[in-house]
Amino acid sequence: MEKILAIIVEFIKDRFNLSHEQEDYQATIKSIEKGVEFRGVNVWTLIFAIFVASIGLNVNSTAVIIGAMLISPLMGPIMGLGLSVGINDFTLLKKSLRNMSIAVVISIITSTIYFYISPLNEAQSELLSRTIPTIYDVLIALFGGFAGIVASSSKEKGTVIPGVAIATALMPPLCTAGFGIATGNLYYFIGAAYLFFINAVMISLSTFLFVRFLKFPLKQAVDTVHAARVKRYIYIVVTITVLPSVYFAYQIVQQTIFKTNAVNFINKEFVFKQSQVINTRYTYNRTDSDQIEVLLTGEKIDQATIEKLKNKLKYYSLNKVRLVIKQGFNNSSKLDMSQLKSGIIEEIYHKNDLALADKDEQIKVLKKELISSINVRYPIKDITEEMNAINPKIRSASANQIIYYDLCNKKMDTTLTVNLRLKSRLNRTEHRTLRNWLIKHFKNEKLKVIIE
Repeated sequence: MEKILAIIVEFIKDRFNLSHEQEDYQATIKSIEKGVEFRGVNVWTLIFAIFVASIGLNVNSTAVIIGAMLISPLMGPIMGLGLSVGINDFTLLKKSLRNMSIAVVISIITSTIYFYISPLNEAQSELLSRTIPTIYDVLIALFGGFAGIVASSSKEKGTVIPGVAIATALMPPLCTAGFGIATGNLYYFIGAAYLFFINAVMISLSTFLFVRFLKFPLKQAVDTVHAARVKRYIYIVVTITVLPSVYFAYQIVQQTIFKTNAVNFINKEFVFKQSQVINTRYTYNRTDSDQIEVLLTGEKIDQATIEKLKNKLKYYSLNKVRLVIKQGFNNSSKLDMSQLKSGIIEEIYHKNDLALADKDEQIKVLKKELISSINVRYPIKDITEEMNAINPKIRSASANQIIYYDLCNKKMDTTLTVNLRLKSRLNRTEHRTLRNWLIKHFKNEKLKVIIE
């Protein structure tokens, strides 16, 4: 048993060992230091990348945003921060902080200018997604940072660094912060700036941890008191970074649970013969005033039914949720006509989508059958001559895949059909003989024979 465990341990060590692919320490340090400096080409590349990312956010194009992240040089100074703390290089620490500050300022100014002159001022989904950071963004940045430093310290860099730049999304938050300034929206600015702060801190932290794990040589010796102080500062910064994101993530999860339960409640309980739900509105306020508003059309449901529906809320974990039901055009609460219109339009779209989906399915079937019939080429000349040899009454023949529609079963099917033209009528025996020959020849039991 001990021998087996030793073999397993040795196998795991060999698989996870980084030493045989690891770059020389000094080469890795020089590579990261080179990316820290923001001067000349790097500055212009950053400006152009910010413009591209801002346009992508403005027109809600994911592909454009990804392209901008690929050419962004923002990873350099952030990894430099983690490396400098990991090897106690305070000169590199100052250089990284200075260059990251320059990069952030340039990015925000560039994006602010773009969004200020852009005629499109509406916040699209790609932009809005950068305004509410959560613990998931923390985890993405942390593990992305680990991937980045592993790749940077290996001989084969591969495509990991560009991938990390995309996954951690360093540039879009800065562009969103510029949008917040240009539109005067402080909420967007704070949310986006916080997301960038999360990414920067967690990438730096993962770089620091991995540098210490790989035992990079220290630039200068540091006493235990100073080392303890550095660790304390790191813990404080990480805690300040993570705690708000945990709160935001909790709120998003709670809102998602509320919405899921509410939709489930509506779909299962609001099923009436003479009434129909044409619109719903779910309001999550992070308090006890959460609300589900339902707009009904058709025959009014009575108060007793409404009370039963309210009592059923608890079975869907919606205990403290307020249920508001609006029905008819004469109810005492003023009916929101815009809500009614949106509900009707939504219902029309839903029905149209179902009808289009059904038609699309039929088209697919017909296309499939058409293609199959086109691709099949029967040697009709040889078949006709062979049938004529069997029975001289055969004058001509044709064979093809024909689509049949069954009115009783409401089903469509394609069947190989052979059409025969005769010189004179066949008797029953001749008919059976020809049919059996055709079935054997075409290897198709469902074959149909039509005689003219």
